[in-house]
Amino acid sequence: MDRARTVSPGEPAEAGKKGASGAGVLLALLATVVWSGSFVATRGMADSVPPVQAVFWRWIIAGLAVAPFAARQAWQQRALIRRHFGFIALATFFGVALYNTLVHQAGLTTSASNMGMIMAASPVLMALYARLGGERLGLRRTFGLLLAAVGVLLLVGGGSPGLDVGAGDLWMFAAALSFATYSALLKRKPAELGGLAFLITTFVLGALMLAPAYAVSLSVQGGFDATAGTVGPLLYVGVFSSAVAFFAWNKAISVIGAARAGVVYYLQPVCVAVLGFWLIGERTGPAQLLCMALILGGVALGARR
Repeated sequence: MDRARTVSPGEPAEAGKKGASGAGVLLALLATVVWSGSFVATRGMADSVPPVQAVFWRWIIAGLAVAPFAARQAWQQRALIRRHFGFIALATFFGVALYNTLVHQAGLTTSASNMGMIMAASPVLMALYARLGGERLGLRRTFGLLLAAVGVLLLVGGGSPGLDVGAGDLWMFAAALSFATYSALLKRKPAELGGLAFLITTFVLGALMLAPAYAVSLSVQGGFDATAGTVGPLLYVGVFSSAVAFFAWNKAISVIGAARAGVVYYLQPVCVAVLGFWLIGERTGPAQLLCMALILGGVALGARR
């Protein structure tokens, strides 16, 4: 009886910690699956919507989608937003304006499967940021990250160690670096700044950052036709890939950290390959399957503590 009473007080705290960790992993997985669909949507409208215009409308739609839930909190925390505006602007630049523009630019010249697998490099960069910040990764986790990185390098080399990188692949590498930087910055988000207030502020600010480039694109390239093939993907990337996925990802990082969330993100290539085949008929060859196996092996090792 006495022994049972001695150990029981610690059990709820431990259970709560495990529950929060599990919820964080599930949120990271939700964001990963939804973002996988955005690569397919991006590739599907690459020939009909100029990249900058697609990203600009993405954030307009995302802002409208979260406004009913986030506007009140943002107004209540306007003083906090002004105080931390420098941090918010930096996070917006890397995670909203730059990252998504690079992804849409890559979609012009590379496949959705390649986009998803190259983005698997971003968790390696997240882990490096975490290590620079003093977090210990451990031997097994480090080996898992390196194994997944080898899979990415083999992918862009067409199944061989030599690199034969196309323009779209380079754009995606730049996107991976931008997203990893954004994820690392999220660890510095002020705790008192609400998640919804932060989210809608970055969406609005991101659209404002893109407005000059949007105006140039409109005058040089012209607009695009509003059809089911353009509006549908834009609604997906605006509502789900932006409003839903960014909220889930930001929350996941606040619970389990960028490096651990990045391990979950490694599952994205598999999701993209399945969705790419199912929705737009992209086939995955033997070399890509090998790369996928290496990436998944890295996930299995990197996810273990």
